[in-house]
Amino acid sequence: MSSTLGALQLADWRRRVTGLYAGVRQLSVQNPAAGHELWRSGRDDLFAGHPSSPLLPDDRSAFTGLTVAPYDPDWRFEVEVHRAPEPHRIAVETGTDGTVPFDLVGIVRLPYLGPIDLWRLGSYGGGLFLPIKDGLAGRPGGTYGGGRYLLDTIKGADLGPGVDDDTLILDFNFAYNPSCAYDPMWACPLAQAGNTVTVDVPVGELYTGSLD
Repeated sequence: MSSTLGALQLADWRRRVTGLYAGVRQLSVQNPAAGHELWRSGRDDLFAGHPSSPLLPDDRSAFTGLTVAPYDPDWRFEVEVHRAPEPHRIAVETGTDGTVPFDLVGIVRLPYLGPIDLWRLGSYGGGLFLPIKDGLAGRPGGTYGGGRYLLDTIKGADLGPGVDDDTLILDFNFAYNPSCAYDPMWACPLAQAGNTVTVDVPVGELYTGSLD
């Protein structure tokens, strides 16, 4: 595949993901469970048929749908973003984008889980990023060992603001696996210490791949 074609296909993937989340946000205002079903089915369609699907060819041929837990409204929160106590930057090596800087912009405090770090991409675009690694990470039938993503707004994964300007909607039913969970050629930003919890988060996309 030419680099030009690959770039166009990736742009289309992100365009479709952004459109999917726009529909999810609109539907979730009145019915979060219906928004979740739209998200689940839309991602299945993208994984099965889009040329930029992260699935390896053999996995795509056998693909029947992502493993996603049933919707549980107890895992949907509107949270205030508190200012980070001091500036902090990390640099993450990725498979396609080189070294990517992230700046800590705030802390959210969640029932069951406690404080979680909220990051901002420290380069062009400046999207919000919130990964989470929970107590089920790396366990059979649990979640991906490196953690999952809740928000990655630069790539369209955005559940929107709450009622107030300094709030966000965080719904763990929408936690999803990064691309490196499916293809080892990817190197993904994973959960840091401030995004790691010991509590089990049994909702969202689960992991059925190898735990080796």
